Amino acid sequence: MSTVTGPPAALGTATARPAHRDPNVLRWLGAYSCSMLGDNIYYIALSWAAVQTGTPAQAGLVMSASALPRAVLMLGGGVVADRLGPRRVVIGSDAVRCAAVAAVAALLFLTSPGLWPLALLALVFGTVDAVFMPAVGALPARITGKDQLARVQGLRGLCIRLASVVGAPLGGLGVALGGAPAAFALAGLLIAGSVPLLVSVRIRALPADDTTPVRNAEQIPGPRRGAPPRTAPASSPAAEPHPALPAVSESVASEPAVSEPTVSEPMAAASAASEPLDIPASASASAPAPRSSGAWGDLLAGLRYIRRHRVLAPLMAAIALGDFGFVGPLNVGLTLLADRRGWGASGMGWVLAGFGVGAGAVSLLLAVRGRLPRAGLVAGCACLAGSVAIGTLGLVPHLVAAVGVALLVGLLAGLSGALCGALLQTRSDPAYLGRVTAVASLVSLGLAPLSMPFTAAAIGAWGLGPVFVASAAVCGLGGVVCLGAPGLRRAELPR
Repeated sequence: MSTVTGPPAALGTATARPAHRDPNVLRWLGAYSCSMLGDNIYYIALSWAAVQTGTPAQAGLVMSASALPRAVLMLGGGVVADRLGPRRVVIGSDAVRCAAVAAVAALLFLTSPGLWPLALLALVFGTVDAVFMPAVGALPARITGKDQLARVQGLRGLCIRLASVVGAPLGGLGVALGGAPAAFALAGLLIAGSVPLLVSVRIRALPADDTTPVRNAEQIPGPRRGAPPRTAPASSPAAEPHPALPAVSESVASEPAVSEPTVSEPMAAASAASEPLDIPASASASAPAPRSSGAWGDLLAGLRYIRRHRVLAPLMAAIALGDFGFVGPLNVGLTLLADRRGWGASGMGWVLAGFGVGAGAVSLLLAVRGRLPRAGLVAGCACLAGSVAIGTLGLVPHLVAAVGVALLVGLLAGLSGALCGALLQTRSDPAYLGRVTAVASLVSLGLAPLSMPFTAAAIGAWGLGPVFVASAAVCGLGGVVCLGAPGLRRAELPR
């Protein structure tokens, strides 16, 4: 039996230290940054190799090959993350991606095999992404307390911005020095660097949910068939009390991997009186508890959970509307805008930089403050104001004005997106967080990009201004949903 030491802590008590000063959270952020850097370099290497090897049409097919498995398997990936545990899934995903990239780098270095290994690599990445993304969304709730999840969301946003800014030059440098094989090797090396950091991350036992119908009726009452059975952590009844999130010993990286307990709904009464336990890396594995339903039943239970939740159901609708109205104009639309206004590629880069600065500033604000009051109301108002800015972007004639509007779009859209992500993290029952993240990721990364060809066709038919305004109206509907749903409008982030 594992042992833990420290003073007792009441359930729901804030963590001992803020997330940005917690070594455990910082190790996970370091692993996440390495993985995202590797991803950015991988995409540059893949596009370069595909363009050099095949025709433009063939290169386009290779670049889009990962989209289909990612979209089809995303919901199943959420079930896998909840059943196996997010840490285990993230480690396995990064290991598979590292091995696949290294294999293709070696193959390209030794021979010229054509497009088939590139297409196969894209398919592997899309398949792995389908389980990686839900697991990444579910992991923060297992390494820190709910009162720190909004701050972690801000820190994660900063890591994404950093990876985007640094990854492109690194990928270009790798291609310049050694071609696509060198860039692939560099991507694999960075992804591999995330694995030992993830192994050293200390996992907390699944915390009890404080948003159940019994406590505050946030979820609409109803039968919850197919949900995972209630199980208490194997060591919780006899283990000694412990601090909420103790520092990890220096030897933890060399110890066996953590055994993650079976995912549960709100904790059984035997463990409800104590803070969820940190499971030390030396803990022995325990056999999973039997489940009342299979993977399909777990998936349906997750969808029912979202549908009946007073905050998550309208939040998913708001995320979907916001992304469908945002993705087209800020991708295809911006490229066409820069071309027709005569700004060129450099002008488009300046506009994107303005957006990135605004979104990064919001991530920094959330990382420093940890929470914003009246999060649901602020998210809805920011979404409405951001939609006006998106519509304005298609009408401005001068580059300087466009950069200023893009900065405003980044601030407002970044604020609404960050708050929606924080509410999703903090309002979800941790037992369902993988599936909840999978639904949100499917909407944002699987379905919303489908709007891009329609946006391009609409701009060709009706022009830039009307399409930007129409897209802004769709995005604004997301704000209307936020403000119109009482549960979401009144939602607060934990203190």
